[in-house]
Amino acid sequence: MSLIELKNLSVAYGSNVVLRNVSLAISQGEILTIVGPNGSGKTTLFRALIGSVNPASGRITRKSDLNIGYVPQRLHIGTTLPITVERFLRIQRNSSWQSCVQALEKAGIRELAQKQVSDLSGGQFQRVMLASALLTQPNLLLLDEATQGLDQPGSADFYRQIEKVRKETNCAVVMISHELHVVMSASDRVICLNGHICCQGTPEIVTSDPEYRALFGTGTGGQLALYRHHHDHVHDENCDHDHSKISEQ
Repeated sequence: MSLIELKNLSVAYGSNVVLRNVSLAISQGEILTIVGPNGSGKTTLFRALIGSVNPASGRITRKSDLNIGYVPQRLHIGTTLPITVERFLRIQRNSSWQSCVQALEKAGIRELAQKQVSDLSGGQFQRVMLASALLTQPNLLLLDEATQGLDQPGSADFYRQIEKVRKETNCAVVMISHELHVVMSASDRVICLNGHICCQGTPEIVTSDPEYRALFGTGTGGQLALYRHHHDHVHDENCDHDHSKISEQ
């Protein structure tokens, strides 16, 4: 059984239908990326997965032991707040010291436990938010533009850590991001969304689909060699270095 399955799901805000007849299933251990232009319904899809919006039609089936961890775009806290990373996590999740340390280790930042949150870089703070999500021991991890504001090397490093988390915990990962060239190549499966599912499949299949190209052009496809899973063996010697990006409202 899938962790979560959507069948002919439609979501509307008043008379505005944001998602129409969306069907998808998320399996244990896969990394799935949702891409689409502004207003395409990506964030609404996340809200449906979490259960914070009610569908206008269709249904959502969740596995009985589904446990969701969520990493938001950014969490703004006071820059002078005198609190360590460990204390921040313990307040966030009411967790034990040992649980916090284990989560920090999974996020690859065990050494930051006693560092002041106000002293963290943007990339370090997003790793802390990842650790916070991992405290719930999720079997489904949702990342909503989790690397927004990071530079390209920082984003690629973050997604390498996500792959390590997936490998260690076998959780499913669903990501929204504007960094198509990094995130799509870190994915097992990609769904292109524009109010409905335009196309889906491996990154290579999606980037060659006419509907995807109509939305994003052809430049992003050459970027898929920037970062690949260990099981990918294809290397594009002629990547074109076009840094195509979109942003989610």
